[in-house]
Formats: sequence, structure tokens, C-alpha cells
Amino acid sequence: MQRLLITGASGFLGWNLCQLARSEWEVDGTYDRHPIEISDTNLHRIDLTNLDRVRAEIDRIAPDAVIHTAAASSPNFCQSHPDQSYQINVTASAQLARICAAAKIPFVFTSTDLVFDGTQPPYLETDPVSPINIYGEQKVAAERDILTAYPQATICRMPLMFGISPPTATSFIQPWMSALRSHQSLQLFTDEFRTPVSATTAAQGLLMALKVAPGILNLGGNECVSRYEFGRLLAEVFEFDLSLLAPISQRDLLMAAPRAADVSLDSTKAIELGYKLAPLREQLELVYRQMAELLSD
Repeated sequence: MQRLLITGASGFLGWNLCQLARSEWEVDGTYDRHPIEISDTNLHRIDLTNLDRVRAEIDRIAPDAVIHTAAASSPNFCQSHPDQSYQINVTASAQLARICAAAKIPFVFTSTDLVFDGTQPPYLETDPVSPINIYGEQKVAAERDILTAYPQATICRMPLMFGISPPTATSFIQPWMSALRSHQSLQLFTDEFRTPVSATTAAQGLLMALKVAPGILNLGGNECVSRYEFGRLLAEVFEFDLSLLAPISQRDLLMAAPRAADVSLDSTKAIELGYKLAPLREQLELVYRQMAELLSD
């Protein structure tokens, strides 16, 4: 089998991608501060901001393709630590693109729906970017630098994602579920809209993009929901108490990073290329079954 290098294997998306990719690739994964073991995956501790070592390590691994999921992905962290997050989100990403360009191997970069300001959804790949927080600005800069260094690279704009998580990371639903299991009230925005997908769905889209889609590609879901609406669906599928959900507005909660109102992605292009999107409830039901199986093992 050909060798696929996945950066950020200890992160939520990278870990889920490793689970799926190993059936058709020999998988190598990178991590930095969070050691992890993944079956059928060769793990390498690499600080991606150490540019000289990155080039040497990738030359040693000799992958046939790279999917770059490693990132400082918390908008609030990026807002508070702009210089530190820039090194991983922009500088390291451009370096990986240059390395893949020189080796003439496929390179997929995971960007975000937060490159948009949320005022004119749903967003196509061709719509002008307009980020309102530093995380979005950094992803825009990374997209630009990557495509300058390697025009044949693939930029996948990712939506809000949920699912099974490794011991080293979580998706947004894990703290929600922890609160609901403890019968704590959970405040969720009614005025922040996204097009979420499960990590499994997202990983399938990334592997598809690796083969068929240089350029920019949206990998959003086909249902636009608020965080409160998603919380209700989660509570129904996982049989939590719906009365614990408290609807609030973005203006009710002070956060470091500004939040866009609606960054829904139009993923028609990806769907036409073969991106499979089950209904959101079905994706959540699959996560429910996966979690139940893990608890029974």
C-alpha cells in the first residue's frame, strides 16, 4: 500500500482520519505535545514549527501523500496567542506545502468555515473570504501561502465536527455530554449557525479529496442548524433531559474571539465529486452506537 502521512494524529480530526485511512493506506501520523498510540499507524513525534526538522523527517518517512490536520484550532486561543498560533497555522502549513510541491505528492490542508464573516451564507468555494477573528485570518493566510507554494494542493474547508474522540482531544460534543450526564444546565446559542458533520464523514471527504480535487473544496454538511438545535438533536439521540438545554444569544456570553452568525457551507461541488452525506440524525445515531460499543468492550 502507498504511505499516507497525517499530521496532528493526536487531535480529534487527525485521530479519526487515521482510523479510516489505515484500511487503504500505510498510515504515518505526527504528534507533538500529546503522545498517543494508534493501531496500524506509525507515530512520529515532530514539532511542525521546527522547519528544518520537518523537512528531514518527511524525507525520512517518504510519504506518497500528506493530509495536514494539525492546527491551533481554538479561535479563543488564537485570539489570545496570535504569534504562537501563527507558527503552526500559517508558517508550518506553508512549509509542508513547499515540501510536498518539491516531492510532487498530493497535499491536503484542512481549513475552516470561519474564513467567512457569516453575513451571506451559504458559502461557495468561490465566495470572497472575510474572517472576523484571528483564527479565520490565519487560515486565510495559510490557504494563500499554500496555493502560492503549491498550486496543485487541495484546501478543504471544514465545518463544525463531532464524534468519537481520542484520549488526547475532544470534539465540541464531549463537554456537552459531560454536562448533560451530570444533569447540569447547558447554555447553547440560538443565533450561531453551522453545517456540522461527523468526524467519520469528514474523514471520508478528506480521503476523497486527496484523489480527486485539487483546489478549494467545502466539506460541510447538508443541514444548517444552530448550536441549540444541534443540542436538542443530540439530547434526543442520546436520551438526555431536553429541559437542561438553555437557549442563549451570542451577545449573552463574552468570548475572546468574535463569532460569525452563519458560516454554513454549500458543499455541492464535493457532493458531485462523491462526498457522501447522511442525514445529521443518522450521523449522530452512528456516533451513539460507536460509543456504546466502546463502553461494552
